[in-house]
Amino acid sequence: MTSTSPNNASPYGTLPPASSPATRKPVSLPRLHEMHARGEKITMLTAYDATFAAVADAAGVETILVGDSLGMVCQGLSSTVGVTLETMRYHVESVKRGVLRVQGTAWIIGDLPYGSYHESKEQAFRSAAVLMQAGAHMVKLEGGGWTTETVRFLVERGIPVCGHLGLTPQTVHALGGYRVQGKTEASAAQLMRDSLALQDAGATLLVLEMVPAALSAEVTRALPQCATIGIGAGVDTAGQVLVLHDMLGVNLGKNAKFVRNFMADAGSVRGAMETYVRAVKDGSFPVNAEHAW
Repeated sequence: MTSTSPNNASPYGTLPPASSPATRKPVSLPRLHEMHARGEKITMLTAYDATFAAVADAAGVETILVGDSLGMVCQGLSSTVGVTLETMRYHVESVKRGVLRVQGTAWIIGDLPYGSYHESKEQAFRSAAVLMQAGAHMVKLEGGGWTTETVRFLVERGIPVCGHLGLTPQTVHALGGYRVQGKTEASAAQLMRDSLALQDAGATLLVLEMVPAALSAEVTRALPQCATIGIGAGVDTAGQVLVLHDMLGVNLGKNAKFVRNFMADAGSVRGAMETYVRAVKDGSFPVNAEHAW
């Protein structure tokens, strides 16, 4: 059985030929800073293979996260803890090929999986180098406090970093489950301190997951040099991210409160992604009353 060529119409949506010139400039670190400075929302989606990465790039998604969420949506694991660095390398390579197949404009972020950066700053650099050599433009790691010096170490060596605070899936067992973070005065203050420290260490992006909308708005205002990317964190972050399978309504469980099924009224995967991009850009997604706390 042969697959449909990505140059032809398909359920994924029509893609431009591989030889066509890019219609958008490639996303770069300076461009991300510029978007943040002028208040333009940054769009992010996860992708784990070449085809979906190509569609996301063609749909105008600026940043593609090759997330360790692949452990749950691709491998069927119960959490992200079982994902290995070698698995992440494989999927980053696949996504890079897909992005280059079409426009070649999206900024690719590779997740550092559990256990690949916890031992030392040097271990983190070696792991980050694997993903950068596979095609990532940036790496993402979870947590505050102890990660600050690791972020600084990586940035000083030319590796752009995206932080991740709030609900951090790699430590979900320590957090007591998939719960909203930063609800108490003490935890909100700690999240703010960790956010400022990550900015000071040189992080360019910061994912805020399942954080009260008012707190994420406050953190966003406090970080002029680090763009916040929300997921279940309200509309006032500098950008938004969703897991691909969630926004297409094909996950294995019940959608979380912060998810919208963009495929429901779309004629194709590309159409759903384009609708997502427009909704993030114009501020119509997320809706705090529906998708945040």
